[in-house]
Amino acid sequence: MAGTVTRRPALWSGIAAGVLVLLTVPAIGIRLQDPAPAESLPRGIPVIDAAARVQEAFPGVTMPAHLVLWNTRGGPVDTPALRRAIGELTSATPKPAVIVPVDQALVVRIPLGGTGNDEAASRTLTALRETLLPRTIGRLDGIGYAVAGRTAEAHDFTAQVLARAPYVFGFILLLAFVLLLVVFRSVAVPVVSILLNLLSVGAAYGVLTLVFQDGFLAPLLGFTPYGGVLGWLPMFLFVLLFGLSTDYHVFILSRIRERRLSGGSPREAIVEGTARSSGVVTSAALIMTGVFSIFLSLAAIEYKMLGLGMAVAILLDATIVRGVLLPAALALFGDRLWRAEAVANLKDPSRTLHLS
Repeated sequence: MAGTVTRRPALWSGIAAGVLVLLTVPAIGIRLQDPAPAESLPRGIPVIDAAARVQEAFPGVTMPAHLVLWNTRGGPVDTPALRRAIGELTSATPKPAVIVPVDQALVVRIPLGGTGNDEAASRTLTALRETLLPRTIGRLDGIGYAVAGRTAEAHDFTAQVLARAPYVFGFILLLAFVLLLVVFRSVAVPVVSILLNLLSVGAAYGVLTLVFQDGFLAPLLGFTPYGGVLGWLPMFLFVLLFGLSTDYHVFILSRIRERRLSGGSPREAIVEGTARSSGVVTSAALIMTGVFSIFLSLAAIEYKMLGLGMAVAILLDATIVRGVLLPAALALFGDRLWRAEAVANLKDPSRTLHLS
């Protein structure tokens, strides 16, 4: 395969990159949202079916927002003025609210409508926090308030993940770039490595969105789509997959570099280095794909997402990325890829003796 793609590297690079980009496209519309308790397991389970029917009959009741009210000066918070403000607030909500005294505070359970974790519930939660509460409870002096509940918890967790994701991604990318630059003494090597890893991760995101958010293959895999992807899964997959992809990448590049420094032509080094490492990479990928595929046999949709995301990403990485795109991309660079390495060897010829 490496011999074939290095003969026409531009063509094969375009085809492989096009396939991965096409798989990544569905990830543009990804919606990060954890499933409700009734959505995590299949409807075929009696208790889950009963919970789903209750949710359908009484939208938002099973996952209400918990509005916590307290006196910022201390002491009881329940006053006639607060009760009137609560009545004004709940008159704008889709269902009646329930007020529960807890010590000196009040907890108001407000149904949000929808399923509790869909876009309708999220819009209601945002309106409650940003518009309704400031206009009602917020006008009272000395009253503190906060909104909790499963919908708010999932919403806030996703917002926190999205806010921190650039720092996590940036740190990993920068660290990978520096390490590869130090090891291979070439700017092109870390740049190509990072781009290839990003393509494989993006393709995994796209497959997750297509299968679990849009419902493609849902009957075959035995789950009911709820219109979202787990909020913690994309960052988890990125960290894990980037590490695994870099591991495969460094292993193959080390064999290619050894062959190039021993006197082989750039194309010979790519073909022979890829061939020498193909058995180990393929075996490791098959083992890991098999292990993560077992997660698809579990009932909870969270495990299915994790298993499919990891299995697909590793399979794509070991075939399209490492088998086609990597040798083709290296062939496009040719000897320029190792020019800095060759200069370093001329300055210190003893370095070539330690490659094994």
